[in-house]
Amino acid sequence: MAVIVETLEKLERKITLTLPVGSIQSEVESRLKKLARTVKMDGFRPGKVPMNVVGQRYGYSVHTEVMNDKVGEAFFNAANEAKLRVAGQPRITESEASPEGEMAFDAIFEVYPEVKIADLATAEVQKITAEVTDSAIDKTLDILRKQRRTFAQRAHDAAAQDGDRVTVDFEGKIDGEVFAGGKAEDFQFIVGDGQMLKEFEDATRGMKSGESKTFQLAFPAEYHGKDVAGKTADFMVTVKKIESAHLPEVNEALAKSLGIADATVEGLRADIKKNLEREVKFRLLARNKAAVMDALVGKAELDLPNTSVQAEVNRLLEGARADLKQRGIKDADKAPIPDDVFRPQAERRVRLGLVVAELVRSNSLQAKTEQIKAHIEELAASYEKPADVMRWYYSDNNRLAEVEAIVIENNVTDFVMAKATISEKSVSFDELMAQN
Repeated sequence: MAVIVETLEKLERKITLTLPVGSIQSEVESRLKKLARTVKMDGFRPGKVPMNVVGQRYGYSVHTEVMNDKVGEAFFNAANEAKLRVAGQPRITESEASPEGEMAFDAIFEVYPEVKIADLATAEVQKITAEVTDSAIDKTLDILRKQRRTFAQRAHDAAAQDGDRVTVDFEGKIDGEVFAGGKAEDFQFIVGDGQMLKEFEDATRGMKSGESKTFQLAFPAEYHGKDVAGKTADFMVTVKKIESAHLPEVNEALAKSLGIADATVEGLRADIKKNLEREVKFRLLARNKAAVMDALVGKAELDLPNTSVQAEVNRLLEGARADLKQRGIKDADKAPIPDDVFRPQAERRVRLGLVVAELVRSNSLQAKTEQIKAHIEELAASYEKPADVMRWYYSDNNRLAEVEAIVIENNVTDFVMAKATISEKSVSFDELMAQN
């Protein structure tokens, strides 16, 4: 008999399942007999417990187990016969109209939607490009030199200037009271590095060793310390020591200290350029992939399964609670976070996932073994021991699955780029690196 599928609303469907009462009773008896051979009960030897006693103790739970198994199997078979792609778990309730000698159940569930993707030739994608310039290499060299700078104490009458490391004592008060974190001794920071708030750096700049100064500091409203955010404090700072910074020269010694194989200035710059180009490639790929996905979603028409959206909302909610817990928020697992906060993001993720899956299926864009290997090799290339990194990826199926997902997204990106109308926009290296 053919399975009758009733459409309730959009993606919601209903199937009525029937099960012979006799087959259920037979399976229950079979499982109880099997259980009786091993069950242990006070007053009876193992395997000698009477069936009526076993039935009284375990009959309800075994019957429930059999019903769940039988109904689940019946639903699976019916959905397969009707060639349905079921989204989420069905809601199954016993039907009031059961034929004689049978039990009937109504299974209400959602199916995955039909995804209609418009002609991708009409899609418009802005492709970002960027290059590694000599200026970018110079800035990276400056960062590497700063990381290896040394300090020497300056003369007693020297004034603190940008780049100097100062050692200070300070005390801050709000309404005459010292606040938490507002007092320190022998505190060090680099003037001009942005480690301290601007008013603090401005007050310290130009001071000499042994000098003290009072000044007011207005904490920003968004300051991380909630107790002082938006408030104005009175500070007194005393400079105890001023040290000038010495940056290492860009020479063979620096290249050697950085472990560069070709320990020359040219080799050092070439190594920096290679690493920057790798980073630029990944960032461009991420930016352009996002632009492609936006265009792809805009060209797709589909209904969203509520079960899939809710599952994604729950995942995002769990992630938010875990983040709060990591930040030390008390009772983060009980924090009142409404579902609606995550629903738009969840809907977009589900929509994009379904559209990408359809494009992959209909155009054979699955990740090939050699693509996965090449991607892992590229990821491993920036490490000191690439072979160890590759083994790390291949030793865990979850890590491999993550790489596979990235490769599939790259395949989709290339596929859409080949068909869409592309406009290129060149951005500077600094602009590309500044965006997350």
